Amino acid sequence: MAKLSQEDLLAQFEELTLIELSEFVKAFEEKFDVTAAAAVAVAAPGAPGAAVEAAEEQDEFDVVLTAAGDKKIQVIKVVRELTSLGLKEAKDLVDGAPKPVLEKVAKEAAEKAAESLKGAGASVEVK
Repeated sequence: MAKLSQEDLLAQFEELTLIELSEFVKAFEEKFDVTAAAAVAVAAPGAPGAAVEAAEEQDEFDVVLTAAGDKKIQVIKVVRELTSLGLKEAKDLVDGAPKPVLEKVAKEAAEKAAESLKGAGASVEVK
């Protein structure tokens, strides 16, 4: 098998959906016994007596579909727009609620996605 360049690999990953990419990362972690967690930077104290903030503000959120509601078709359409999933995958996600629609997204994107899903009649939770 020919060795793929970094650009070739990135091109292949661009074609994957978020769910497929998430499944790949899990399989990669299991195969090589590693975790893809981001490195945590250690803050050095600035001046003597300076207070170091212990808790960091959360910057990654998950949008979880808890129930499809009465307008299931509208919810499927919104899920497809948000995730670029195919019709079958989006329907399966909606039918299998509660399930995450978006994972580890910025606060603004999570709020916007939740608004869109609620507007379509779904019950949504942002974690």
